[in-house]
Amino acid sequence: MKVTFYSNFLTHHQTSFCNEMYKRLGNDFKFVSTVKIFQWRLDLGFEDLDQKYDYVVRSYESEEQYNEAKRLAMESDVVIIGSTTDELIEERLKLDKLTFRYRARVFIFPDGFWKTVLDKDKMQLFWNRHIKYRKNENLYMLCANAYGANDFNKLGLYKGKTYKWGYFLENNIYDIDKLIEQKEKNEKMQLIWVARFISWKHPEIVLKLAKNLKAQGYKFNIQMLGTGKLEEKMRNRVKKEKLEDVIDIVGQVPSDKVKGYMEKANIFIGTSDSYEGWGAVINESMNAGCAIVANEKMGSVPFLIGDSDNGLMYKNYQDLENKVKQLMENKELRTSYSKKAYNYITTEWTGAKAAENIIEMFDSVLNNTELKVKNGPASRT
Repeated sequence: MKVTFYSNFLTHHQTSFCNEMYKRLGNDFKFVSTVKIFQWRLDLGFEDLDQKYDYVVRSYESEEQYNEAKRLAMESDVVIIGSTTDELIEERLKLDKLTFRYRARVFIFPDGFWKTVLDKDKMQLFWNRHIKYRKNENLYMLCANAYGANDFNKLGLYKGKTYKWGYFLENNIYDIDKLIEQKEKNEKMQLIWVARFISWKHPEIVLKLAKNLKAQGYKFNIQMLGTGKLEEKMRNRVKKEKLEDVIDIVGQVPSDKVKGYMEKANIFIGTSDSYEGWGAVINESMNAGCAIVANEKMGSVPFLIGDSDNGLMYKNYQDLENKVKQLMENKELRTSYSKKAYNYITTEWTGAKAAENIIEMFDSVLNNTELKVKNGPASRT
């Protein structure tokens, strides 16, 4: 089976999956990178992974590489399209060869609904990618968001042809009992929030939570990792509301150092709203053995968190506060969620499991057989 995955540039969200596909398929697996990594990502400390792996075809680099990308689009048994120029895969779509789009949501537009809908170029792009070939029998959707399938189905697209997908990170392997035991030695309950300081990540909710918990006499500390245009505003509010003793705004932390902070935290708080397409911090905090309370609107949360099983999902602010207090007061519950979260992310939502499942799913579609994958990556939404 020859499989080619098209996307912008290779990221750490994709490498564990791609590496596992390469292990299984060898040179029959290729990743086509369509643009050079953005400078701002390099400035944040991310590596240019396009240069690191032999299976990467850099279509932006030369005419030879570009032609290779076009050849793979025609000759591969299966193509996954994350992001690519339409001309690379246009001929494949015309021939209705097995193809999987890879997308998060439809009804969340960064520029606003009407601004997007009334933009001729953007709507033309949407038409080309999702409507033009809607009658293709061999065009499916990998949903990198728990709400994506419903969005597309409301438009009459990909009905009965959507599968769970997302991001698969490299996991650290811990002695989870020892890790949790070490966390429980914290003098105060340690909570952590990791995100950019921007509106839809809602750092202000963390300040409200801290203020209320402090007023109720809880002993805790919240570390906030990240940077962004609201950072200074939040720092000023912390001072104004006299929260310096319970909130530590750490600021920007190199991506490879974030897990170290999570390893020391008892509870992870995820406050992003529905603009969060995925939210890889959920993967990371599960791996680090945190008990998680996260907004149900975050794209990854319903895929990764079974509410009251391996973590908690909240619906509104009061629900968040109640569930954080529940975890702070109940060591047994914290420990249970921490262990289950760690076990799930290191066994069921890994690059290896994703590769195993998706190859099985591709085989079932190609041969019109029953899908054996019932849960996790590549299962039906």
